[in-house]
Amino acid sequence: MKVSVFGLGYVGCVTAACLAKAGHQVFGVDLSQEKVDMINAGRAPIVEAGLGELLAEVVGDGRLTATTDGSEAVRQTDIALICVGTPGLGHGRPDVTAIDRVGQQIGIALQGRERMFTVVLRSTVLPGTTERVLHPAIMNGSKGTAKVKMAMNPEFMREGTSLHDFEYPPMIVVGCDDLDTAQLIRDLYADVKAPFVDTSLRTAELMKYACNAYHALKVSFANEMGSLCDAMGGDGREVMRIFALDTKLNVSAAYLKPGFAFGGSCLPKDVRALNWAAKDRELETPLLNAIMPSNENVIKVATDEVLRTGKRKIGVVGLAFKPGTDDLRESPVVTLVETLIGKGRELRILDRNVSYAKLMGANKRYIEAEIPHIATLLCDDVECVVEHAEVLVVGCATPDAVKALGMIGPDCTVIDLTRGAVYDSRTAKANVAETAAVRAR
Repeated sequence: MKVSVFGLGYVGCVTAACLAKAGHQVFGVDLSQEKVDMINAGRAPIVEAGLGELLAEVVGDGRLTATTDGSEAVRQTDIALICVGTPGLGHGRPDVTAIDRVGQQIGIALQGRERMFTVVLRSTVLPGTTERVLHPAIMNGSKGTAKVKMAMNPEFMREGTSLHDFEYPPMIVVGCDDLDTAQLIRDLYADVKAPFVDTSLRTAELMKYACNAYHALKVSFANEMGSLCDAMGGDGREVMRIFALDTKLNVSAAYLKPGFAFGGSCLPKDVRALNWAAKDRELETPLLNAIMPSNENVIKVATDEVLRTGKRKIGVVGLAFKPGTDDLRESPVVTLVETLIGKGRELRILDRNVSYAKLMGANKRYIEAEIPHIATLLCDDVECVVEHAEVLVVGCATPDAVKALGMIGPDCTVIDLTRGAVYDSRTAKANVAETAAVRAR
C-alpha cells in the first residue's frame, strides 16, 4: 500500500518507519527541511532506541522517502495519516492549527483527482475535530471537489518503547462510518499484533484522552495512597503491589462502566474514613477528597433531569444501591427518590428484593426507622409502576426494568440511570425497538 504520513515528529516518524518495515511504500511529509534531510539520510530526528537502525534499513531499501512537498506525497498515494502535534494553548484548549494546515494542503492536492482518497487522523484531538476542522479544511483546499473518506486512528505509543508499542499495541482503534474504510485500515495494520476495534468517529477521538486521564488518575491515586501509608506506618509500595494482584476487581474492567452513583455499606464509609485519616494527619489528598462530591454530583444531575421534564407522576424501577441486593444503605436511588418527594412529585417504586426485605431482618428495621415514607410507595408488580408513570426512572438493570420498558406508552419519558446497561440484553433491545418513543440518555 502507498501511504503518506504528515508530521514527522515523534509519532509520525515512528509510524512511517514501522509501516515501511511492514512493506508499505511510505512518503513522509514535514515542514522541517532538517528533519526531511535526516530521515532521507537514514538518521533519526528524535531519540528513540532502535529507530535510527530501522530508518537506515527502510530508507536504504527505498520503502521510505521524506519530503516537504505534501502535494506530491498525496499524488503518489491513496491514504494519508496525519500525525501532527496538537499542543495546548495554555488554558487547556488544543491547538489544531497544524491539522487545519495539513487538511488544506491535502485538499489542494486532491483537486481534479477522480479516485477516492482516505485521510486518517492519528493526532490526539477532542471529539468533533475531524468533522469540524479537518474535513472542512480538505474541502476548502479542494474547492469542494475532493473525493475523500475520513477516519480516526489514535496511537498508543510511549516514548522510549514506541517501536514495540506500534507492533504490539493494546488495540487498534478505528473510528469511521463505512466498512470499506475500516477494512482499508485493517489491511494497513495487517502485521500489527492487536485486536481491531471498529467504532464511531467521535468515540475514537475520545479514546486517547480517556486512556491518558485514567493513567494520570492511577499515578495520583498511587501517590496519595503512598502518602497515607507512610503517615499511618504502612508500606505504600507493598500495599499497591498487593492491590495490583487483584485482577478481578482492582486491575480489571470492573466498575469501569458509566452508570449511576455508587452507594452501599462499604464504598462511601471507607472513602470517608480515608479522608478523615488524611485530614487527621494533615495530609493533602485532593483526589480522594473529590470522590464523594463527584458521586453526589451524579445524583444531582439525575435528579435535575427528572425535574426538568415538568411531569409529576414518576415511576422508579430499582431502589437498592445495585441489582441483586435488598441493601438500601446510602443507595443513590433512595437519595434521588427523597429529593423528588420533597419537590412534590408522586412516586411509585418497584424493587422486588426491597419489597421482600420489608418483611424481615435488619433491612426491615432500617426501612421502618429511616425511610417509612418510601416504603409506602413500593409496588408489587410492573404494571402498577407503568400505569402510574409519566416519567419512568430506571435505577437498576433488572428483568423488571426490561419489562417496564416494553410496556410504557409513547408519551412516557424514560430516564435510564444505568446509562444503557438495561439495554444490553437482547430482550431489552427487542422491547425498546418496539417502543420508538423511548428516550434514554
